[in-house]
Amino acid sequence: MSNTLVVDVGNSRMKWAVVGPRGTLAAGIVPNAELGSLAVRDWQGVPRPARAVGVNVAGEAARVRVEGQLARWRLPMEWITATASACGVVNRYEQPGQLGPDRWAALVAARLRSLEQESEPQPVVVVNAGTAVTIDTLDAAGVFRGGMILPNMRLMMRALADNTAALKVAPGRFADYPTNTADAIYTGALYAVCGAIELARGRHAAAGAPIRCFIAGGAAPDLAPYLAGPVELVDNLVLEGVLALANELGGPR
Repeated sequence: MSNTLVVDVGNSRMKWAVVGPRGTLAAGIVPNAELGSLAVRDWQGVPRPARAVGVNVAGEAARVRVEGQLARWRLPMEWITATASACGVVNRYEQPGQLGPDRWAALVAARLRSLEQESEPQPVVVVNAGTAVTIDTLDAAGVFRGGMILPNMRLMMRALADNTAALKVAPGRFADYPTNTADAIYTGALYAVCGAIELARGRHAAAGAPIRCFIAGGAAPDLAPYLAGPVELVDNLVLEGVLALANELGGPR
């Protein structure tokens, strides 16, 4: 395997890594507002990759900026989109191509981790806790059954502040029994996200199936301690999936 640049352009930041036959050679995280400086700052001294493959949910402007930064290597970007199946995962979205490419990559990575670690893969709940929180479910056969999208805690709290007169308060913190408004808002938002994750897991638990839960994204460490069941934090789950999809696609195309 030659060196491959993999990127995950989220709503607020981009994660990237250059991966070679012996593992990761370089990696970083860049706010989307600073994508225009990738070539002169973040990628200085980085070994030239043979390919660049990524997912983007941040829109056209972010796509153009990233592609422009690849000019230093005269390298085209291969953008991944969801398909009906790949890497042992079957996509049951009504229109498979409309599934977010970051969600698709995370599902692929979760499935491959299950196959590597278990003789009999279990159902998996895959959580991406970014600006939006996505909660997706794979069954034991690798079929994506569906998922949820909800605002992250910060957006929930901002919505309350923006749309109420009495709830514009300083940031709070978690409390078992909140006794002030700031803590009540924070705890409510936290429980809303954690509750959705637990409900997704509960569907499988009710059927008697053991279930794993992978959680990734910037807010993952904040959520994990408050989830009832065991969770596995995976820092670069989307990038793992991007690399797997790149390898299956072959290239460069």
